[in-house]
Amino acid sequence: MSLDPPTYLNSLQNNIRARPIPWEGAVRAGTITENDLKRIKAVDKVRKDQRRQTVETDQDAYRSLLLGGNQGKSVLESAAKRADVVQYMLVLASDLINDAPSLAPALLDHPDPFKPFLPLLSHSTNPEDPIPLLTSSFLANLISDAEPDSSKPNAKIDEALPKLYHYLSTLTKSQDSGLQDIAVQEYSALLRTKKARELFWKQRQDTVSPLIDILRTAAGAGRDSDSTMWSGGASIRSATEAGLSGGVGLQLLYHVLLAIWQLSFEGSLVGKNLEKEQEILALYTQLLRLSPKEKTTRLLLSTLLNLLTPSTNRSTLLPIATTVRLPALLTNLKARHLTDPDLIDDLSTLTTMLSDYTSSQTTFDEYASEVLSNRLRWSPPHRDANFWRENARRILDENQSELPKKLTEIMQKKWEDDKQVLAIACNDVAWLVKEAPEKRGQLEKLGIKARVMELMADENEG
Repeated sequence: MSLDPPTYLNSLQNNIRARPIPWEGAVRAGTITENDLKRIKAVDKVRKDQRRQTVETDQDAYRSLLLGGNQGKSVLESAAKRADVVQYMLVLASDLINDAPSLAPALLDHPDPFKPFLPLLSHSTNPEDPIPLLTSSFLANLISDAEPDSSKPNAKIDEALPKLYHYLSTLTKSQDSGLQDIAVQEYSALLRTKKARELFWKQRQDTVSPLIDILRTAAGAGRDSDSTMWSGGASIRSATEAGLSGGVGLQLLYHVLLAIWQLSFEGSLVGKNLEKEQEILALYTQLLRLSPKEKTTRLLLSTLLNLLTPSTNRSTLLPIATTVRLPALLTNLKARHLTDPDLIDDLSTLTTMLSDYTSSQTTFDEYASEVLSNRLRWSPPHRDANFWRENARRILDENQSELPKKLTEIMQKKWEDDKQVLAIACNDVAWLVKEAPEKRGQLEKLGIKARVMELMADENEG
């Protein structure tokens, strides 16, 4: 998977390559050795094929230059007080592993390949400091080059990845979309193996949550303001005419969706908690409405398919998918003129999966799924007298009163972004009391009566 280098990083690297470094002065000051300088000059500002030949001819020497060895420290460690030299060497190191591919596995064979680099990730707390940025770029390239060819566990990479993920998460949390894009593209370069994705998920408060926040901004809904997602209030026209919400550019959106898609390869591991913690189905349904390009639509559909396909996820996620009205949206998508064959295949598979599920559901199942999703909308059962007459006692008693308990939980929230939810919950309680008056005490024990009275006393509720 190859992505174009982020513009800001590419510009930074070019500027550093063009800087004159007083190498002889660095030797006289003891910052680097004569041997270091000889090796640097042999590969600096030369043609790529010449650089590759030089490195491949004396690979051990260049491994020692970058990582240290019997002959001394890494040049990055010996030049630690010279920021200009460290920056230059980080750019040169990236050029070396790109132009001489055999160097990357040789570096990873070193007993401690990340020792000179990992401390540089915490060089400063300034997200624009070139040294951590350049270090993360080098490490992402080094690790991603090794990952596809690695069928065996690599404890050294597994130890380094969490530290690299943590640094990149500080960029995704910044307000600078250029820095966010650097981090997300490096995530994509790293998320090529099962172990890398598992470690990424293990750190999800650092790694996944900021990415979801970017997607929420693009969808026009903050973390605590999701009514737009659930109501489907925005349209593709508003997205394409005014750009995505919150200033999220199409390139950043695509790269974030790409990283989440890669994570979704571990659907069985991440699916349920992505929904529980992030309400991923409502978010992706809204993003599908807004998606301005087939390439973003393809990633959205493929991610949903990866999350909904595992048998361990279906009983939890398929009911929520219907509650957020994903089936209707898929029907609308099928009416568009789509050309991407993978997108069309995924759309067909998802449509069939959801159609098979919904055709097997009763009205009670649909109502239960909606309540258990934690979001209520004015779907038909809420105002259907026959539904309540036939199902009120079942709702109150089934699965140890699971649904009334969930209604209570929903009603305890303030729902500042969507007061309609409280109005619907009060409606349902009224129907339960009307159709099963003998169960009134059961509802009072759950605290529903007190909450209803509290809401009635607040003229702003409902």
